[in-house]
Amino acid sequence: MNFSEYMSDWLYGDEGYYSSFKAIGKEGDFYTAVSSSRFFGASIANFLLKLISQDSSKKEGYLVEIGAHRGYLICDMIQWIYSVDPSLLDSLKFAIIEKHPSLIEEQKAYIYSRFGDDVKVEHFGSIGEIKTDYAFVVSNEIFDAFPCELYMDEKIATVNDNTISWISAPVDMIEWSKKHRLTKGEITVGYEEFASEFNNLPKCDFVSFDYGEKYIRNDFSIRIYKEHKTYPLFDENVKLEDLFGNSDITYDVNFAHVIEAFENNGFKLSRFQTQARALIEFGIIDILEQFARVATKERYISEADKIKTLIAPTIMGDKFKMVFLSKQ
Repeated sequence: MNFSEYMSDWLYGDEGYYSSFKAIGKEGDFYTAVSSSRFFGASIANFLLKLISQDSSKKEGYLVEIGAHRGYLICDMIQWIYSVDPSLLDSLKFAIIEKHPSLIEEQKAYIYSRFGDDVKVEHFGSIGEIKTDYAFVVSNEIFDAFPCELYMDEKIATVNDNTISWISAPVDMIEWSKKHRLTKGEITVGYEEFASEFNNLPKCDFVSFDYGEKYIRNDFSIRIYKEHKTYPLFDENVKLEDLFGNSDITYDVNFAHVIEAFENNGFKLSRFQTQARALIEFGIIDILEQFARVATKERYISEADKIKTLIAPTIMGDKFKMVFLSKQ
């Protein structure tokens, strides 16, 4: 099978890595910005509030999270919206895009633990199922979880019995690679289809965070995460049969490909910047200062350290990027 099919089975098959709830953070295989600090969600919610202040019609729309894991991010956003303007909980609608029944149940349980019956969060199988005039859509680390093909010198990788070999690439893939000056690396499968699912939304602001760049590296970045250890896919000591389905497999996002897919579906690029710059512009430092006025010194120091993880250049600040795409 082609590598993209193998990766899809690894992550999303019946026994795939994401077919059931996985712990994130110290007890899991990796950390995310969401698991690092609740201020991550609060700052994104702060940005949504700014957009609503500029266009009051947006307060009648949906706040949607894609790839919600347990629901931490959307809950952190709802919490901040409530603290700033409780009336918005009566006008805004909330939704999560999720297909796996077991994860939906985990999310419902967590949301109830945060808000009881006071907040309703709907579930949809795809963004195309939501009927609304406006949606603010947020995601964290979803684009690196799309299956990809491995491409090198006009060949693509195939996998049989957990062994990688190479065959000639399809003509259309070779043409795409030449157009984008790619000779070696990952080619994501699914960005175009995913972007097309947004076509039913007349107006949409989409904010997404992930690690990667807006240029072609012409090298492989694909790697495996298991218990906070990293295993390069092509390491001779890596045994795929031992890691298949019980670890995360990922790669650096080609944001130019993401942007192209969305621009071909009516979006315009509003911002592309480092996570650090985005969160600071969204108001994360101001939020921390507000927290300092009501928190103990110990709690303030603890939260400040967590925010350093999000914005420090050597940790997440520069490695992760934010893309903001808008359709009006």
